[in-house]
Amino acid sequence: MSTLHDIDPQSGDPVSCDAVDLVVVPRAHDIGDGFMVRRALPSAGKRMIGPFIFLDQMGPALLAPGKGIDVRPHPHIGLATVTYLYEGEIMHRDSLGSALPIRPGELNWMTAGSGIAHSERSGNDWRAHGGALSGLQLWVALPGAYEETAPGFDHYDAAALPIVQDKGVTARIIAGAALGARSPVQTFSDTIFVDFDLAAGASAPIDAAHEERALYIFSGTVEIGPDAFEAGRLIILKPGVGISVKAATPARFALVGGETADGPRYIWWNFVSARKERIEQAKADWAAGRFAQVPGEAEFIPLPE
Repeated sequence: MSTLHDIDPQSGDPVSCDAVDLVVVPRAHDIGDGFMVRRALPSAGKRMIGPFIFLDQMGPALLAPGKGIDVRPHPHIGLATVTYLYEGEIMHRDSLGSALPIRPGELNWMTAGSGIAHSERSGNDWRAHGGALSGLQLWVALPGAYEETAPGFDHYDAAALPIVQDKGVTARIIAGAALGARSPVQTFSDTIFVDFDLAAGASAPIDAAHEERALYIFSGTVEIGPDAFEAGRLIILKPGVGISVKAATPARFALVGGETADGPRYIWWNFVSARKERIEQAKADWAAGRFAQVPGEAEFIPLPE
């Protein structure tokens, strides 16, 4: 989840396909009760893909009744958190007063901007019976002109996000436009995020419309040209090259990317900024209790030493 910064993904599998630039193999971390998180961005070989500066795979995990996740209130600046679930439920609460669960196929887009705090927990009802939990959490680094924008929170039901289906391919357009459909999600720069679900043998086209693109393989095995890629791989594509992705087995993967960021970003704990001094200010503000509190929460994650 968003409070872990001790995973350093490395480039991994060799490739022969001319369309693939790099393959990143995330490192895994158990955050408790067997719930694994795999971090693909930032990586040693690639810091960002378009506006995305962070990508975590959550789970999959089967949590027993009475078990759940409990990410206590923590702060963010200079970014937007993007949470999308494949299975299960997570209760979101933030310092704006937002409080609602996110479920499979839905999207939480929380703009931190000048500063926000939030918690991510299993709700009491879901925790009582437990179940499968998995999904993706990403961070979008806001363009320089919007780093200090007012914080905000937007939730999109599954029905609001268009789905394209054809010949064994199901694609949910989460952000941006693809396959003739456009998401209603408002972004700060050109952004693409699509959830692909392919039957075995099906192929999905990935066009070259965006400056930077990557595929995160959540489950199954896919083929790009002569190369096969298994689950838990971030495949960074070369710019300007359209490809076809074929499912060697039933497979699910995310397409992420967009226009290149308008400059380098610094990242420390949960803070992202183009300015080191702004991160230092955020550290001091959290330590001094100057962030707004999350209603209904008495706990918080202290500033790391």
